[in-house]
Parts: sequence; structure tokens; C-alpha cells
Amino acid sequence: MAIFGSSRTEPGSQDWRDAESAGNRIAGAGLAVVTGGYGGTMEAASRGAARAGGRVIGVIASELFSTRNGANQHVTDLIETKTLAERIGVLTELAHGTIVLPGSIGTAAELVISWNINHIVRLSGGRRVPTVAVGPEWLQLWEFLTNRVGASGADVHHEASATDAVEWLLEQPEIRCFSSPVI
Repeated sequence: MAIFGSSRTEPGSQDWRDAESAGNRIAGAGLAVVTGGYGGTMEAASRGAARAGGRVIGVIASELFSTRNGANQHVTDLIETKTLAERIGVLTELAHGTIVLPGSIGTAAELVISWNINHIVRLSGGRRVPTVAVGPEWLQLWEFLTNRVGASGADVHHEASATDAVEWLLEQPEIRCFSSPVI
């Protein structure tokens, strides 16, 4: 399960606690957690997953993010990419579901790409990747994209809390069908 969010999330903040709890719950359900591998939300989710004994996959791009000091300490499996497009591609290809926590432009890109994947899948009959966005900023984006550019609101679910978002994801048939640990 992919968890997207801000690299600037501060330890101890509510967003940090939400990300850590999400990672813990997902790993506790037997699913691997994949993040962008760096700090902030990515580290909090990785920490929560590691505390539950889960597999934590970090997808980084050292050349692109040269000011960051490598993957966070909770990553168990590291994937190195060269470009932002490759990084987001790997993150979305590995994920059987995505949760989008508060973030900025990079997180928005991950949300929109996940949304677009579901749009294409809905039209072509492929495998849907359940995607849930958390928080009021994503609801505003959802309203804009559905009302102004014709995106289908059915391709992305919205929840007010990270706890509700994780529970929604775990109830989706695409996630429940797995009997062994997956991402």
C-alpha cells in the first residue's frame, strides 16, 4: 500500500501521528508499505509500519533530491530511481492501493497520477488501484477537478481522517483479496 504525503511533516505533529498510525495499521493487516523513502510523512509511515514488523519499501531519487540524506532508517527495501517520473511510476506500479495524506505539489502529483490511472482503468477494464485522499485541501482539489475538468469523482475516494481512510482502503475488494503480504 502506498502512502503519499509531505516531506516537511514534523515529528510529533498530528500529520506525523496520522501517518505513523496509518503505516502501523496497514503493516498490521499484513500489507507492505511503500513510500518515497525520505523524511516527514514518509518517515512517519515507515516508522509505523516497521513497528508493526512490516515490510517498508522506500523509492528514492538521490540525484534529483541531492539535499536529502538518503532513505529514512525504517526502510527495509530500497529502490533507487533517476527521475521524478520514474519514481512516481515505481510507487504507483507497486501499490495495490494508495492513501494520500496532506502534502504539497509533489503529493498532489502523486494523487493526480493515481487518479489518472484509475480513470484509464475504468475505461479499459484494468485493475483499479483504490485511492483515498485525506483532508480538506484534497477535497477542494477533488471538487475543482470533477467540476472544472471533467474528472470522475468515483476514481478517488475522500475521507476526513487518516484512520477512516485506512479502514476504507482495507475494505476494498482489490485489497481484501490478498492472502499473503502485498504492497
